[in-house]
Amino acid sequence: MSDASLLRQHAARAAGLPPDESWGITKLKGDASNRSYYRVTLPERAYVLMVMPEGARPEEATKGEAPTELPFVNVHRYLHGLGVRVPTIHTWDPEAGVMVLEDLGDVTFEAGLSQGADAEGRREQLYGQAIDLLAGLRARADANPDASCLASSRAFDFDLYRWEFDHFLEWGLEARHGVKLAGEDAARVGALGDQICRALDELPRGFTHRDYQSRNLMLLPGDELVVIDFQDALQGPRQYDLVALLRDSYVELPIEFVEKMVRRYLSRLVEEGGPRIDSQAFLADFHLLTVQRKLKDAGRFVFIDRVKGNPGFLPYIPASLRYVREALARRPELADLHRILARHVPELA
Repeated sequence: MSDASLLRQHAARAAGLPPDESWGITKLKGDASNRSYYRVTLPERAYVLMVMPEGARPEEATKGEAPTELPFVNVHRYLHGLGVRVPTIHTWDPEAGVMVLEDLGDVTFEAGLSQGADAEGRREQLYGQAIDLLAGLRARADANPDASCLASSRAFDFDLYRWEFDHFLEWGLEARHGVKLAGEDAARVGALGDQICRALDELPRGFTHRDYQSRNLMLLPGDELVVIDFQDALQGPRQYDLVALLRDSYVELPIEFVEKMVRRYLSRLVEEGGPRIDSQAFLADFHLLTVQRKLKDAGRFVFIDRVKGNPGFLPYIPASLRYVREALARRPELADLHRILARHVPELA
């Protein structure tokens, strides 16, 4: 039996219909993951099928043994219980590794930003929605912890932050520029890397999507936002998902707008029943996390090219590093890190 026939069978099971060879199948553009996605189009509806490779593990670095339940299913259940709009799971066949999902269409948050004539107003509207959604999610998650959710059993800690920092040194510096730091430079960068990771490790943790950005929010008619790609969720600081959204490698935003949205988040968090947090201290940690996260992204994009054979993310390295440069300028205690890396990385100069 062909792969197409198998996909139609799974769609037919979800629809409660016999499979039909006339149903169209379109392979959807993938991201950096090892999952494959297909749209199966029936006469009056369509489904998206997610096909998992055998023995798949979390895409992002984490700790611990492989979970016994598919992380997507596990975290989906938790988010749905919090009232977060996530795609409907119609069927899931663990043996076949095929999930039939609600078809959310093709309009991502990123694409939605270009809709309409008033670009500035559209940006304000959509980012405001995404910020409000995130604040509500975090406040409800803090108030409703669930030990059965995989996100509660794994966390950003010093080791994971440090692994990501080293990931940049290996791929963003050594592989991309042929530079391996040595001597005093290596010692100083290592010490500052430890300093950054220790400071981030001390921030309060809670449910963190991990990649809450413009390509992981889908936009439905009426501008309803749907959260996707949450399977790597864990415990992390409030700033993390904000950095992912507002220092997004795919959509560059002016720093004034970024800081305005951070303040909106803090205000909305209080409205949602969360704590009142000093904005100045919060923003300082936001910029520190920007250094760590966007260095990791720059290195990761090189890794995805060299190891996975996917060069599609290379154009987004410069934006990631511009964010790092901007954040370093707001953390003067990291001047040595800026000075050393700028010698070898043009975007940081």
